[in-house]
Amino acid sequence: RPLNPVPEEFAGDSFKQNIKRAFHATRPKFFPASVLPVVVGSAWGAYAAGQFSIYVFVLALIATVCVHAASNVLNDVGDESIGTDPMNEQRIYPYTGGSRFIQTGILSPRRMARLGITLLVLATLAGLALYVERGPMVITFGLNGIALGVLYSLGPVKLSTLGVGETAVAIAFGVLPVTGAAWLQGAAIDSTLILFSIPVSVWVAAILLINEVPDIEADGACGKNTLPVRLGLNATANLYFIIHVVAAAIVVLLTVQGHLPLLAPLVPLGLLALGWKAASGIRGGMEHRETMAQSIEATLGIHTIGCIWLAGCALFALWF
Repeated sequence: RPLNPVPEEFAGDSFKQNIKRAFHATRPKFFPASVLPVVVGSAWGAYAAGQFSIYVFVLALIATVCVHAASNVLNDVGDESIGTDPMNEQRIYPYTGGSRFIQTGILSPRRMARLGITLLVLATLAGLALYVERGPMVITFGLNGIALGVLYSLGPVKLSTLGVGETAVAIAFGVLPVTGAAWLQGAAIDSTLILFSIPVSVWVAAILLINEVPDIEADGACGKNTLPVRLGLNATANLYFIIHVVAAAIVVLLTVQGHLPLLAPLVPLGLLALGWKAASGIRGGMEHRETMAQSIEATLGIHTIGCIWLAGCALFALWF
């Protein structure tokens, strides 16, 4: 596996190359983490309200993905400023250690910051269009999402250094987009919807948690005290598996309460086997680099499969 992007692939000043640089700087492999929560929430909204607006769905998708992309870019700027990305020799590219665009000279920190700000402006424009459609509550969702995305790695707070970055990401890419997308489609924000959003939240938190494992050494040396830095490999593996159990348990609970089809727990329970295997990869750490990479990919798969299944369950409940 390569350790860095190849600068020659992104060289040139043509419009095409500029777009290529900007797109890949955002780490698009992780976009399912923002696209799928909107899909899940919109499916629940259609089920709960009995209606669906494609226009509102597309705007919500644009706003959420732009905030996600901006957060990724600004996180690279923040990690460069504290020194963790430059000294990270244990990274598994393209999953951990950032996009490497700054370290390889493809884009400067200033240009990365400008790209992040531009993406936030695009998210704001989509948010304003949603505001016209749905009213002031849109602003609340939007500001909270942007704040969590930016404060994760920048500003005086830097949530990622305090051991709460994983929780912030769980909210920003789980609870907020799922409940927000459902509400935009006409669903009420109630305890059932919040419960429905939690599996998505913990699946995305699992992505961040396992991605932080290869970065333990560099993050710890720079004061970025993520949960893996604080807990170590075994405790991180235990936490990782526990949150998968929580996701499955909540789907079971919603099914027992009659909010999801009887077969809804089937896939989340089945994904526990994949989660257990990935947790074993965490315990081995970077001594087994390829196993660690496969565990990261399995975690991305759990999130994707789980989200698509939940969206399908909501639509099944709507149609049948």
